[in-house]
Order: sequence, then C-alpha cells, then structure tokens
Amino acid sequence: MVRNLGRLIVSLAAVVVLGAACSPGAEPDRAEVTNQANPASLVGPDAFAARMAEPNVVTINVHVPDEGHLDGTDLTIAFDTISSSTLLPSDKTTPLAVYCRSGNMSADAVEDLAAMGYVDIVELDGGFDAWVASGRTLEPPGS
Repeated sequence: MVRNLGRLIVSLAAVVVLGAACSPGAEPDRAEVTNQANPASLVGPDAFAARMAEPNVVTINVHVPDEGHLDGTDLTIAFDTISSSTLLPSDKTTPLAVYCRSGNMSADAVEDLAAMGYVDIVELDGGFDAWVASGRTLEPPGS
C-alpha cells in the first residue's frame, strides 16, 4: 500500500508540473521564443508598418513567386537566394524589415541574414496575409 501511495504521489506531482508548464501563464514571452529560435523580432502588421516608416529601414519582400508586395518595399529578393544577393546593404547594422506571404520564407531569409551578420531585423508575423487581414492593401504583382 505504501508503494502504491508513493506512485500516486509521484504521478500527481508529474501532473501538477506538466499542467503548470502547459498553462497559458507559464508560456515564455513570444519575444523570448522568437529571439531564441529566430534572430529577428517577430511583429504584427502595426509594428511592421511603424518599422517601415522609420528612417533608413530597408524593407525586403522575400516571397517567390511574385504575388504582390507592400507599398514602400525597397527590395525583392527570393528567400532562397538572399545569402548570395548583391542587393543587400553592406552595413550589417542597417535596419531591415523582412516579409513574405505567410511567414515561412521570411523565417528562412531572416535566419540567413542573421548568419551573414545582420543585427537589426524585424519580420512580419503572418506575412502579407496578416497585413491584408489587418485591413491594409497589397500592391499587385509586377507593379
């Protein structure tokens, strides 16, 4: 009986620990997770628009194929060729704002940019799909 009681206590303790780890309040801050897994600050459309409006920011669309872009985009570089692009600023401290359609390609591009030494990167969470969902417009492909 004592052995079974001991097992029960260990099981209950595991449930409490797992429950606490899975509770919404126990989740790490999204920025913390972002900074560990992704070297860019992952921001929503409002913060991304504010970033684009800052002086000296270079906004880069990394989505392929061309499905449109945000007004004010400075460069269009395919996510899978960004590490070999000659269009990127030579100053690695240049603030960058990077996006794609949904966030998958930009995540890859941001990883490459960080590996290249860029240190000031903001990525649009949810890509231009989230941008449009927030009520903003998308410029048509080729414009």
